[in-house]
Amino acid sequence: MQLSNYNSFPANIPVVVDDNSFLYPFMIAPLFLNDEYNMDAIDYAMENDSLIFIATNKEGKDGKRDFDSIYDVGVIGSVMRKVALPDGRVKVLFQGLSRGIILSSVIDKPLVAEIDILVSDDISGLKAAALLGILRENVKALSMVSSYFPPDLLKTIEDNHDINRIIELISSTMKLTISESYKILSETDTEQRLYFLIDKVIQETQNSRLQKEIKLKVNQKMDKVNKEYFLKEQLKQIQDELGMDTTKDEEVQEYYKKLEVFKKHISEDGYKEVKKQIDRYAKMHPESSEANMIQNYIEVVLERPFGKYSKKSLKVSDVSSQLDKDHYSLVKPKQRIVEFFAVKELLELRGKSGSDDKGTILCFVGPPGVGKTSLANSIASALKRELVRIALGGLEDVSELRGHRRTYIGAMSGRVVQGLIDSKVMNPVVVLDEIDKVGRSMRGDPTSVLLEILDPEQNSNFRDNYLNFPIDLSKSIFIATANDISTIPAPLKDRMEFIEVSSYTPQEKYEIAKKYLLPQEIKKHGLSKQELNITKSALNELIQKYTREAGVRNLRRKIATIARKSAKIILEKSQDRVSINLKNIDDFLEKPVFEIDKVGKKPVVGEVNGLAWTAVGGDVLKIEVIKTKGKGTMQLTGSLGDVMKESAYIAKSAVKVLIDNQKLKMLKDDTKIDIDEVYKEYDLHIHVPDGATPKDGPSAGITMATAISSILSNRAVRADVAMTGEITLSGRVTPIGGLKEKLIAAHKAGIKLAIIPLKNYQRDLEELPSEVKESIEIVGVEHILDVLKLAFA
Repeated sequence: MQLSNYNSFPANIPVVVDDNSFLYPFMIAPLFLNDEYNMDAIDYAMENDSLIFIATNKEGKDGKRDFDSIYDVGVIGSVMRKVALPDGRVKVLFQGLSRGIILSSVIDKPLVAEIDILVSDDISGLKAAALLGILRENVKALSMVSSYFPPDLLKTIEDNHDINRIIELISSTMKLTISESYKILSETDTEQRLYFLIDKVIQETQNSRLQKEIKLKVNQKMDKVNKEYFLKEQLKQIQDELGMDTTKDEEVQEYYKKLEVFKKHISEDGYKEVKKQIDRYAKMHPESSEANMIQNYIEVVLERPFGKYSKKSLKVSDVSSQLDKDHYSLVKPKQRIVEFFAVKELLELRGKSGSDDKGTILCFVGPPGVGKTSLANSIASALKRELVRIALGGLEDVSELRGHRRTYIGAMSGRVVQGLIDSKVMNPVVVLDEIDKVGRSMRGDPTSVLLEILDPEQNSNFRDNYLNFPIDLSKSIFIATANDISTIPAPLKDRMEFIEVSSYTPQEKYEIAKKYLLPQEIKKHGLSKQELNITKSALNELIQKYTREAGVRNLRRKIATIARKSAKIILEKSQDRVSINLKNIDDFLEKPVFEIDKVGKKPVVGEVNGLAWTAVGGDVLKIEVIKTKGKGTMQLTGSLGDVMKESAYIAKSAVKVLIDNQKLKMLKDDTKIDIDEVYKEYDLHIHVPDGATPKDGPSAGITMATAISSILSNRAVRADVAMTGEITLSGRVTPIGGLKEKLIAAHKAGIKLAIIPLKNYQRDLEELPSEVKESIEIVGVEHILDVLKLAFA
């Protein structure tokens, strides 16, 4: 279809929207359509044997299909061919015929509008010829500095005399923006179209020239760099031939000088190894990969602080005062640390600090947050020594501690040697954090390396694989930390002296919070003491109901939360002071997390309070037993470990012995109880809440025996009694561990009577805080009958 009858316009023509660019009247272009509006418009044109109008979306309106989102000027043309593609799109071959303008909308779907032809003013004469000549001249200039116009297009522009056709040919070839294309298409004044296009061609010519100049300069600079590189390489070859590589010689001489300085502080093997590597490096080409590897090794070794030690004289009084300054309570750990350094000071005073000064290894053991790492920090501060922290949690690769052999790419020294380099002294305080969590894998067992590091008889000759010669670690002070001793291998335990850092009582937590945590967090959050006040009752409430821990780490977080919210209130509400009390503490913190539930008041049959030790402190566990008609079987639930299951079976057997021997009759006015074979008539179900928490250990033996005796004899157990102890088949009560944490938990739960093994009573009672001993009656027992006499209501 041709645009032969101009008199038929304005006409109603379907509109196809192109999101990308404007088309020009002379163009034959393929269009790929995939939206419903455009495909309906093409179908409308085919059905009505109509022309189509190609419009373009306004900037920022891509994808929109309405008259407000498109430009009113476009191209009128015909559909030469329509092909349906396999992917659901439609390909249309479009031939542009003339510029057009939308006069009004007719149909919204598909878009149909009243279109009129847009005709430009004719110009002729000398002015038209002059402007056309200027345009052609500038187009030629642009073609010299860019690739926009191929020779055949230049010839077409030169031979054609239709000014508007030339304007549109040039516009379609240049990279005009949509708004610039719209200006060219919508302008009906041919003279203005020429002026605008001439400006764009001149501007593009200047840009292309500038880009060409920059590209030329960049290429020249690259050529210069390449030329310098090749000249330098040639110069190196000449220097190599003449032996004139002065830079490398200077480096080698510097290495030799450093080695001679270290000679008296390094072992003979170490001196020979480093000298051998320097000699090898001196003979190598400096650009070889092996030379780089050897140079790295030499520099790492010479960074080692050979012969450099902390010079501060040791004073026990400094250590003691620093520990008291940084920590509240912890009497026994601080006492043992002071004794350790008292021995070292005495050796120094008597001139025996040489071979006798072996680094004894202390290991602080306790729940998280009780101050184990903080004690090590205080020791380093008191001695004015650098602190090196080596995190061992999850460590599985031996090379992390012993170093990699130099044959591997990316080899490096182990963490111990790297710690000495970082600290710049040979006698730092080295903290081996979480030593109980060292793993093992196919890359070896790191505990085997720790055996050498922590043995005072061996660590004076510790061999790092990367250094490949022994170094002296005996002057360093090694301090380990752990949560659970039971997971540490026995040979490693033998190398260390364990100092127990126990859980804090509520009173101790209050003093720590008042003297340390609260002032520190107030300062950290930019507040002053006058701006934030927490009353004593609120602080105790925070400790008892908003934290559940053996230490004070979570308590610090809660105080930090209060400090942050207080700072916000002071800024937003212009308050001078924020006071936290029992009435408003809930406004600053989330829901309370009760640390340990208070025990009930009424005696219950088959329910007994047991005392347990966990990695985060003590806890009170209720052990429940029920009986049902059956054949004497027993069921255990509550995520119990193998040892705890064995305790349950032992407890049941011990109770059977009591029943068979008529020993339970002594418990109630010497009246015989008719339960001779009651355990054969009932099935027992023992449950230890919380069911999702794994539990293990033998210390619940007497608790389970008491619960079984209670349910079989139908006797209630006092609600204010808690107990811990292992039981044998004959009913004897044997000692357990973790007594301090267990009794602190009993104190928090409001227990009035604690039943413990007699040996623990004789041995461990001194370690208990006075407030625990004053609030709980503690009784030591030897046999399960003693337990039952005390426990039954």
